[in-house]
Amino acid sequence: MFTASALSGSKPEQYAELAAQARALLSGESDRIANAANLSALVYHALPDLNWVGFYFFDGRELVVGPFQGQPACVRIPLDKGVCGAAASSRQTQRVADVDAFPGHIACDSASRSEVVVPLVHGDSLVGVFDIDSPRTSRFDEEDQRGMEALARVYLESLA
Repeated sequence: MFTASALSGSKPEQYAELAAQARALLSGESDRIANAANLSALVYHALPDLNWVGFYFFDGRELVVGPFQGQPACVRIPLDKGVCGAAASSRQTQRVADVDAFPGHIACDSASRSEVVVPLVHGDSLVGVFDIDSPRTSRFDEEDQRGMEALARVYLESLA
């Protein structure tokens, strides 16, 4: 059985600790659904002021919702729509302080005010995106972005 430990220290130290917990949680398992489910739950319960944490997987045409924690979500997202679509199509992390100001934002959960979406690229292939939402505007800074990108790398390493 896995039990997450409380995070302590500075924000970079907390993300390093969370990445270590994620590695331990995903160790020895390569199933993308199982690992996405566990990582979503770990992050959702470890960090404050989040209302949605989860994955969208690329099916060759669009993003399809995968495991997540939070309110029910949009099922399909075209690559030319929203923050998730922008991250997937550009293969660049999107950190949005105010989602209402993002052109083409898709309001899957009307409570979401800020968002970080990390593209998941394995080799040259787009796997999907790791999506983290908050009910607070400007919830995520550069340290959060780096921390979420590190967690996404832990996830991708588990698929190898």
